[in-house]
Amino acid sequence: MAIAGLMDTARADAAAGRLANAAATLERALRIEPRNPRLWHELARVRLKQGQYAQAESVAARSNSWAGSDNALRAENWRLIAEARTARGDAEGARTALDAAERSGR
Repeated sequence: MAIAGLMDTARADAAAGRLANAAATLERALRIEPRNPRLWHELARVRLKQGQYAQAESVAARSNSWAGSDNALRAENWRLIAEARTARGDAEGARTALDAAERSGR
């Protein structure tokens, strides 16, 4: 239950533009549940909004490493990685990530 509350707080902070607070809350949740792929995904989304594209990509990859058979989450992570790569000017890398998203979504 604690994790759900922290996730809700982080999402509310992110929606209100309090990205540093959202990131801190998610990092706190990850200290409690370090293998939770949804928490890693949420942190990747916050990092993307913060313009920390390399970190967003690596955190989304970490989410994928814990995602198991959750293909929908895996596809979301690959799309986020594609967005981060596009923002960094890596069009080829973004295409590769979108291909992976499509494969994951099947």
